[in-house]
Amino acid sequence: MTKGLAIVARSLRDSLSADMARYPRRPWLKEPSFWAIFMYRFGRWIGEARPRGARLLDRIYWLALPWVDAMSGISLPRDAEIGPGLRIEHFGGIFISPGCVIGRNCTLRQNVTLGVRRLGGPSPVVGDDVEFGSGAHVLGDVRIGRGAQIGAMTLVLTDVPALHTAIGNPARILPPREDRP
Repeated sequence: MTKGLAIVARSLRDSLSADMARYPRRPWLKEPSFWAIFMYRFGRWIGEARPRGARLLDRIYWLALPWVDAMSGISLPRDAEIGPGLRIEHFGGIFISPGCVIGRNCTLRQNVTLGVRRLGGPSPVVGDDVEFGSGAHVLGDVRIGRGAQIGAMTLVLTDVPALHTAIGNPARILPPREDRP
């Protein structure tokens, strides 16, 4: 294994370990959301590492991806950039656009969309430790700061500063809570 391939493989292992650490126990057995995260990490690894047998692995990825998407109701395209420690609670109805960037240790709940406002437009950029409530939608060229919380059923079309909370449709930005780190 070349040095670059070893780094990418370690990165895959580290990312999956960080993802698994955010689940209660053995997510690969009974968490369809983890299946989607695994497929995302596997697809990114194939694209970045180009391991021996990459063409065969890529075919396996593309054959398995629609099945995992359909079974989990989660679309995590490998063109998105997702940091380690992703947690998806209450899977289903989750769509992430290909150009989206998501930081470390973020939490998504059911029916969350991080997408574009128009075809070919920019995607959201999400900082570390952000939590999304059920049915939250963040669309377009939006920046979500570290530690922000996006409330359930919130439509975010403007930036949310770090440690702030966004609620409502359209989103209202609340000041940071005193008890947050």
